[in-house]
Amino acid sequence: MRERIWAQLPMLLPWLLLPPPLWGGPPDGRCSEREPEPGPLQPFDLLYASGVAAYYSGDYEVAVRDLEAALRSHRRLREIRARCARHCAARCPLVPPGVGPGSELPFFRALLERARCYRSCQSQRLGGPASRHRASEDVRSDFQRRVPYNYLQRAYIKLNQLEKAVEAAHTFFMANPEHMEMQQNIKNYRTMAGVEDLQLVDRDAKPHLESYSEGVKHYEADDFELAIKYFEQALREYFNEDTECRALCEGPQRFEEYEYLGYKAGLYEAIADHYVQVLVCQHECVRELATRPGRLSPIENFLPLHYDYLQFAYYRVGEYVKALECAKAYLLLHPDDEDVRDNVDYYESLLDDSIDPASIQAREDLVMFVKHHKLESKLIKSAAEGLGFSYTEPNYWIQYGGRQDENQVPSGVNAEGAEVHGLPAQKKSSPKIDRDLGEGGPLLYENITFVYNSEQLNGTQRVLLDNVLSEEQCRELHSVASGIMLVGDGYRGKTSPHTPNEKFEGATVLRALKFGYEGRVSLKSARLFYDISEKARKIVESYFMLNSTLYFSYTHMVCRTALSGQQDRRNDLSHPIHADNCLLDPEANECWKEPPAYTFRDYSALLYMNDDFEGGEFIFTEMDAKTVTASIKPKCGRMISFSSGGENPHGVKAVTKGQRCAVALWFTLDPLYRELERTQADEVIAILDQAQQGKHKPKINPKDEL
Repeated sequence: MRERIWAQLPMLLPWLLLPPPLWGGPPDGRCSEREPEPGPLQPFDLLYASGVAAYYSGDYEVAVRDLEAALRSHRRLREIRARCARHCAARCPLVPPGVGPGSELPFFRALLERARCYRSCQSQRLGGPASRHRASEDVRSDFQRRVPYNYLQRAYIKLNQLEKAVEAAHTFFMANPEHMEMQQNIKNYRTMAGVEDLQLVDRDAKPHLESYSEGVKHYEADDFELAIKYFEQALREYFNEDTECRALCEGPQRFEEYEYLGYKAGLYEAIADHYVQVLVCQHECVRELATRPGRLSPIENFLPLHYDYLQFAYYRVGEYVKALECAKAYLLLHPDDEDVRDNVDYYESLLDDSIDPASIQAREDLVMFVKHHKLESKLIKSAAEGLGFSYTEPNYWIQYGGRQDENQVPSGVNAEGAEVHGLPAQKKSSPKIDRDLGEGGPLLYENITFVYNSEQLNGTQRVLLDNVLSEEQCRELHSVASGIMLVGDGYRGKTSPHTPNEKFEGATVLRALKFGYEGRVSLKSARLFYDISEKARKIVESYFMLNSTLYFSYTHMVCRTALSGQQDRRNDLSHPIHADNCLLDPEANECWKEPPAYTFRDYSALLYMNDDFEGGEFIFTEMDAKTVTASIKPKCGRMISFSSGGENPHGVKAVTKGQRCAVALWFTLDPLYRELERTQADEVIAILDQAQQGKHKPKINPKDEL
């Protein structure tokens, strides 16, 4: 197996790792570095931390200064890494190993030369070691989701710089289209500034998206010459950005869903381990170039649509060969599109008699891209089989109906002035649950009050119950919460993971039992946390009439507290609208069941502990993340439970005063994903029960046993 993988990887490395414009390396084959640039680059994570700290301390001028500097540093770091990767790939080409003893040494020498070049290039351009710029996963995630712009828009408002606040808010919103409060903020800011007609600016917009938008604008105005200009420019920029994305993949990688080697058995396995992760990263660059920067869904025909628009635009300006090339290119990704297949036949009928239609092939740029993409896919699947890890190829080219316009060439018509008809939009279906649905099973325990079912809550697989906890149990849980909770627990240490206007604290069952065992909180109260979560699991399993065991996926006691002085004119959510096992995409009316979503979660439940706070209502929405279908006011002992998929988007309204506490529970039907801490908690409970039984075991006189 090892030999088979090694035989494939070196032969493909030179082609797959080198950016297309630089294949082949320099004529002299020598490896050299670029000239250094003046001034050391400040680490963006330190600037970001400083800016956030200044924001919370109320020093908004410093906050703006450091957050803007962090964004510039992050942008510059990406540019340097991409430039160095391209430079060193060209200067230090990899040489496939030959045959015989020591034949792999030239390859390893070239690999080491490239690594040395890359490190040296980065150090010179960064003004210091690259290790200074290694940020945590949380910080990288914040920049990917454009979270710094959320802080910036608030800071600019405090400084009364409304136009800059609008820019920052719009930039954040473009990566977070489900954030309906941000959309409202933008409207409010523009009204306050008197700039209703101000052109919204996406400060992090990718060039190819801007060119694409310009192309669509001119296309819809029937200005096909300009439309062609911008669509062609967008394609060039798209492939350039794809090259940059691939170059950025050639650094340290860590993908938890692809961690298949728990150890490194040898040199070949170590190389294969890292290389396959780089390859997966490069293969998924199409996500980075999606129509919305924060969306992790398939790219919604974005790349194919260039060619779909171009094929008709070229037809309208009389360039039938180019129209045919673009139509055939589109069919590479959507071979079953009958409308475009008809267009191909029509364009061929318009060609001069001297041109053989069979000689007109699909556009070379997309042919190479698709060939590259398929080869990557084949290699990843081969590596998955050989190295023993799981990989499922996403469908990157889901079709939603193509261009929504009236510029479709009719089938079987030979007159250029023929009537055209529209391309009907395909309605997206609602999410489907891939198991038999049931509800209305027994509630198992006395005193529990049924409140609403799915129909009454305007949805699917939903139930609302009261009196799952008594008033005394609520008080006891609330009391133990103050002794076991950590700020940011469950949110990777983030004090305010969803909104800067609230503080989040949490604790797991195992932590509660540990504190109880150590005497830091009441063991009885810690045990109550364990017991009521088990009670909730049994109720959910029974009510929804599940035919298999429901396992804990994650159990978390969480309190969210409104921060004083930050509630004025607040219109954000305590927890944005989302689904629990898929990535909600409101604009596409879809929910993508793929990592990093917790795709293994099947049911969710929230058990509330108090009601002495303001706001904090739990809401269900439609998949647009805007239309509220049900609103639930928490109170002691109330429990809401529902299936975890895209059929149940939900969120939490802002907590504007006091503290809201609940036990959040997620369940899975797959035992492979059962909660590890819960299993450990089960073991602790078993030990405690055995100790309790031993303590109360009656002393028996041996003679009495005779």
